[in-house]
Amino acid sequence: MESAPQTPTTAAAGDVLRVADLPGRGRGLVAARNVREGEVLLSEPPVLLYPSTLSSLASYCSACFRSLPAAATTPCASCRAAAFCFPACAAASHPRLLCAALSHGGGAALAAAAPTEAIQEPLLFLLSAYSLPEPTLRSILSLSSAPPPPPGAQDAAGLHAAVAALAPPHMLPRGFSADLTAALLAKDRGNSFAIMEPYRTGMSLELLKARAYAVYPRASLFNHDCLPNACHFDYPDRPGPGNTDIVVRALHDIPEGREVCISYFAANWRYADRQRRLLEDYGFRCECDRCQVESQWKDDDDDNNGDDGDDTMEEEGEDDAGDRGDDGMEEEEGDDATDGDDDFPHAYFFVRYLCDNEGCWGMLAPLPPSPNGDLSHVFECNLCGKLRKEEDAMPDEGTSGMVH
Repeated sequence: MESAPQTPTTAAAGDVLRVADLPGRGRGLVAARNVREGEVLLSEPPVLLYPSTLSSLASYCSACFRSLPAAATTPCASCRAAAFCFPACAAASHPRLLCAALSHGGGAALAAAAPTEAIQEPLLFLLSAYSLPEPTLRSILSLSSAPPPPPGAQDAAGLHAAVAALAPPHMLPRGFSADLTAALLAKDRGNSFAIMEPYRTGMSLELLKARAYAVYPRASLFNHDCLPNACHFDYPDRPGPGNTDIVVRALHDIPEGREVCISYFAANWRYADRQRRLLEDYGFRCECDRCQVESQWKDDDDDNNGDDGDDTMEEEGEDDAGDRGDDGMEEEEGDDATDGDDDFPHAYFFVRYLCDNEGCWGMLAPLPPSPNGDLSHVFECNLCGKLRKEEDAMPDEGTSGMVH
């Protein structure tokens, strides 16, 4: 059964999550009460929203990042390079320093300063971040930092010089410096979430890219687990306000006091690829239950459908991952499913929570319970939007899509 992604009608109550200092893991979010499967744990608007590349300006509204209609778009009155889907978005505008940079020959100066997408993303982030009011900029600087990038991966000094060249000096904030630019880049790497182009069956990987990136201070507190108990959704094309809000839902029941974790990337990635990405981007090795099992497997380089190039479900977070694995699953799986004797004791997770839509590999979460507390028994993919009834959520053995 397929349908457009279903939008939760209400946000979760403020007491669902609480911040906790977790030994050896930094800050994280734990359940403040018993949570039922499908519950909305968090619904949060971004404090910073910026385009993924210059090419996205032609396809998406520069304020809300919905797909631009074929006609009747409203160009930015200042730069003329950005466009908006409705007059209300045009009134909201887009980051002022980015607008100023795009004003130079329709963005020619910005394109010359950032000729590749690898340079465009951090430069667009900096122009957008330096456009924020000082209190909001400080809130981003209060987030945890990612480890320094590998040598040559990101030229902070060059990006700082590009911002200085593109932005009018009187528009730059107080304290503008190379050190501040480097600090901001570390926040971007560790805390930005991708707002993805929704996956459609048969869609090429070239089209499956981020429309935009967003920073959500509270959502950045979610730690990583390779068998998460929650996943995040975005609904970029839904009508009405809040289409760029992040929505996090529980995959299954979570007891009070249990840490709530998401996965920072597609769940079908292999052990070696997961560890490499986590170490390079976040500075830690994961020792969750799943990783401890898979670390004993023989690596098969020829079977690499989950390599680092697969960003179909990329999620960013703030703090270190830890040692929890299949949290809360024991109530549903039974002792035999997690006794450690099987080659992969958590296979149940993948047949129940990994999307089986061809080429998708998104995460399935139950729709929210009804107002009277009845469970939905319908699962929604956070990437392609496919809906699947609970009775269809258990395919035949061997079809989990897990990459060994």
